[in-house]
Amino acid sequence: MKDIKAPITEEVADQMVWELPIESKLKKTHIKIDDTTLRDGEQTAGVVFSNDEKINIARMLDEVGVDQIEAGIPAMGGSEREVIEEIAHMGLDASVLAWNRANLDEIKDSIDLGVDAIAISLATSDIHIETKLQKDRQWVLDSIRKAVELAKSHDVYVSVNAEDASRTELGFLLEYAAVAKEEGADRIRFCDTIGTMEPFRIYSIVKHLIEETGLEVEMHTHNDFGMAVANAIAGIHAGATWVNVTVGGLGERAGNAALEEVVMALKYLEDIEVDIDTKQFYEITDYVMRAAGRTIPAWKPIVGSNMFAHESGIHADGVIKNPKTYEVFSPDEVGLERQIVVGKHSGSKTIELKLAEFGIPISREEAAELLPAVRAKAVLLNRSLFDKELVKLYQNFIAEKEAVAEAAVEKAVI
Repeated sequence: MKDIKAPITEEVADQMVWELPIESKLKKTHIKIDDTTLRDGEQTAGVVFSNDEKINIARMLDEVGVDQIEAGIPAMGGSEREVIEEIAHMGLDASVLAWNRANLDEIKDSIDLGVDAIAISLATSDIHIETKLQKDRQWVLDSIRKAVELAKSHDVYVSVNAEDASRTELGFLLEYAAVAKEEGADRIRFCDTIGTMEPFRIYSIVKHLIEETGLEVEMHTHNDFGMAVANAIAGIHAGATWVNVTVGGLGERAGNAALEEVVMALKYLEDIEVDIDTKQFYEITDYVMRAAGRTIPAWKPIVGSNMFAHESGIHADGVIKNPKTYEVFSPDEVGLERQIVVGKHSGSKTIELKLAEFGIPISREEAAELLPAVRAKAVLLNRSLFDKELVKLYQNFIAEKEAVAEAAVEKAVI
């Protein structure tokens, strides 16, 4: 950074701006996406997908281009088991993974369904081991060893999940990972199960985990403190090559890292191209949310309707002149459209351009005259104006101007 006591010339100012490497060090990293909408997403309180919806979601995820689809939990039996088997035989390009406890019978059943990947999940934090499992650490190590050995004997891809990894003593986490690796596990899933991590700590732990074990790491992050995506990205910086996501960020409590947010953050903040068809993001999010009995919040990052809605006069004017002034990427890149909203914070340029959408020419001077009425109406209604309300205001404005002009003519004649 330059000495700020010196006069700040234009040249000095240019040199002061972001003295950081422009090219991401992660640019050549190949990040793989494992979507768990059908498993962890459906574990959202109150959410149940029908089998037809699960089939549709799996097909849409495959079309979007995710690398792996976590299809569900076979041990639930009934229709859950049936739909996992159907998804496994749909001929998808994506790998199909079934989630299991470290239970040998459950793992055998999952393999019988025809999936090509198995997740084996065990809690590794002492609070979970002692109070939930009511076992000890040695039991956890013995159980994961037997479970991985069985799964790998059937030549399937194995993800070993460390539930509550973020609250697990690091030495034991490394021991757990080492046992899984000895039996042939393909990756370890680092689960920030209750979202208690932050990016700096998660970077340090994941980096150490990779350096010590050599295993591929998958990030599974929850959003309890609003850091799911940031923590996933931090894990990638540390060397993780898989990210576990859900469409729209569905998941238990505050949800999981959202597919669309992770992919767009990798693309635009880290300069990493992920082979995902982002143009389908709004469509799949809308479908999943409807199936879940939810709506997409207007303020939702990436796919919320407000992402490309501009009301403020300064913002609208800027984005009209050059979209990049207030938009990092084009709305059509995620299946949305730009909206110019007329309301309390609009300027005359916004009114001029909005009316032009309806083939109504208005001068800048007339737009400035109409602006107070627009703002007053927005305050009265406590919202922005519908298109027909703006047009009606314009019509009333013109009618009043014509009436005033006619009155002036009559007065002059008299």
